[in-house]
Amino acid sequence: MRAALSAPASGRDQPVDRGAGPALWRQTWHDLAFLHWPVPPALRRPLIPEPLAIDTFEGSAWVALTPFWMSGVTLRGLPAFPGLSTFPEMNVRTYVRLNDQPGVWFFSLDAANRLAVGMARRLFHLPYVHARMRVGRLGAQLLYASRRRDGTSFVGSYEPAGPVIRFLPGTREHFLTERYRLYARSPRGNLYRAEIDHEPWPLQPARATLERNDLLAAHGIAAEGEPLVHYARRLDVKIWPLLAV
Repeated sequence: MRAALSAPASGRDQPVDRGAGPALWRQTWHDLAFLHWPVPPALRRPLIPEPLAIDTFEGSAWVALTPFWMSGVTLRGLPAFPGLSTFPEMNVRTYVRLNDQPGVWFFSLDAANRLAVGMARRLFHLPYVHARMRVGRLGAQLLYASRRRDGTSFVGSYEPAGPVIRFLPGTREHFLTERYRLYARSPRGNLYRAEIDHEPWPLQPARATLERNDLLAAHGIAAEGEPLVHYARRLDVKIWPLLAV
């Protein structure tokens, strides 16, 4: 697989759809880990609404956990408020495509901020769940724990294990991470998409230790073996409003 040590200022393969107007949210993601597992495409089909197609790389579909923490989370034109704009988040995600538009489908998004959970569910129709979460640091190692009210939990740690690599189109890592669109479904069953923009992911190879991981099983997903792990220290992000598909 090819990789490069440099990349353009934006990793997007398509421009932002300006029909969506100006960006709605801005935020910064910190200490994010991608924990990826390959799964058979048929395993995910009942979980993905039509007309979205399951996106695969060399015949495999993929599911991921992405633990991280955010800062500066705020709506356009508003300042970031201390105590409300910084909190941990943990996503369970997979990859889909609608025609020529690749994107991300979220099975769940755990967050430690009740206000953010409520706003994201209302504004983006995303399946956010409030959880009690802790993020600590031991040297270069991130210590991460999340527990929902029903007991569904994640406990683990991760750390970078190499320099930043900018992966080129056509590589597995580019396929898994350089996605600038999310898809969501409203309670009424309507399908939407939202544009996302940021610089290419500053990915580093990483290692992880998982002490407990109930999140995939909570969605009926059986992922076997050790995950493919990458780490990104920081990324500034803009998110646009939803558009109907």
